[in-house]
Amino acid sequence: MQRLSVLYLPHPLDHINDAWGDDILSAIRADHDVRVFDRSQAAEPQFQNIEVIVDLGGNITAEWVDLAAGAGVKFIQVQTNGLDHVEVDKILDAGMLMAHCPGNLSASSLAEGAMMFILMLAHQYGESRQNFDAGKIGTPMGMEIEGRTLLIVGFGASGQHLARRAKSFGMRIHAIDIRPIEQAILDEIQPDFLGSPEDLDRLIAECDFLSVHLHLTDETRHIIDDRRIRLLKPTAYVINVSRGELVDEAALYQAIHEKRIGGAGFDAFAEEPPNATLPVYQLPNMCVQPHTAVGTDGTSRKRAEFARENLARYARDEEIAARVS
Repeated sequence: MQRLSVLYLPHPLDHINDAWGDDILSAIRADHDVRVFDRSQAAEPQFQNIEVIVDLGGNITAEWVDLAAGAGVKFIQVQTNGLDHVEVDKILDAGMLMAHCPGNLSASSLAEGAMMFILMLAHQYGESRQNFDAGKIGTPMGMEIEGRTLLIVGFGASGQHLARRAKSFGMRIHAIDIRPIEQAILDEIQPDFLGSPEDLDRLIAECDFLSVHLHLTDETRHIIDDRRIRLLKPTAYVINVSRGELVDEAALYQAIHEKRIGGAGFDAFAEEPPNATLPVYQLPNMCVQPHTAVGTDGTSRKRAEFARENLARYARDEEIAARVS
C-alpha cells in the first residue's frame, strides 16, 4: 500500500487532544508519514507536500481550506459525525474529497448517555443528592420506567441503540424518522410505533421521555420548539445528546422553571461552553454534561480505526467510506 503524506490537524483545545489524539496518531502513523499541525507556527508551509488531512473535530478554518487546496491536498478525513460546524461547501468547491465519521461509530456511547439521563431523571437523582447531603432519607419517590413511553426523534444508529437499551428496561418505544427503516432492524428492535414527521405532535403529547437523535440542519433546527414543548405532559422529560439547537433552549428552560414539564437531560448546547451560571442549570431536575456523551474510549478507538481504514482505501485508489458530497 502507498504511504501517504498526512497532516494531522489537532483540536484547538488541548484537553480534547489528550483524550482523542493518541488513538488517531497510533492508528495512522504506522502506515503513513504523518506531520502534526502546529498552531504556533506559520500555517502555509505546513500544508506543503501534503496529500491527506486528518482533522480532529472538523476544525479546519476557511483560510486553511484555501491553503490546503492551493498546496494540492486531495482528501480531508474529518473526525466528527455532525457537519454543521465544518466548512463542507468550501472543501467540496475546492475539489477535495471529504469524509466524516458515520453515526454507528458513536451510537453506543450516545445511547448510553441518553439512557443514563433517563434513569437519573426518572429516579430524581438531583433532588436525591441534595437530600443525601442534607441528611434527609427516604425521599423523593422515583418513577419506575417499565411501561413508560420513550419517543425517539431520529431513528438512525444512536436512536436504534437507545431503543435496544430502553426495551431491555421494559419501556415502550415510539420512533420518528423521515426515511424507511430496514425491515431486519424493525424485526429485531420491534418498536411499538414507527412514524413520520407528520406523527410528531401526537407522539410528543403521549410520551414520558423525548430523546432527539438528529443532525442539525435548517430543517431540524428547533424541531422541538416552544409550541411542541407545550404539548408535553407536565411529567415528561426531554433528552438531548445530539446537537443543542435541535431544541429551543430558552423555551425549554422556561417550561422547566414554570414546572410545565418534568425536567431535562442535556449533553449538547446551542452555545458551547454554555453559561453555567444560568439558574436553570442549578435545578435538581436539569441534568447536564459538558458534551461528553460521545467522548468515550470506545468512540475514540472506533473513529481512529475508521480513519486508518479510510486512508488505506484512498491509498489503494478505492472508494472512500462515508464520503460527503
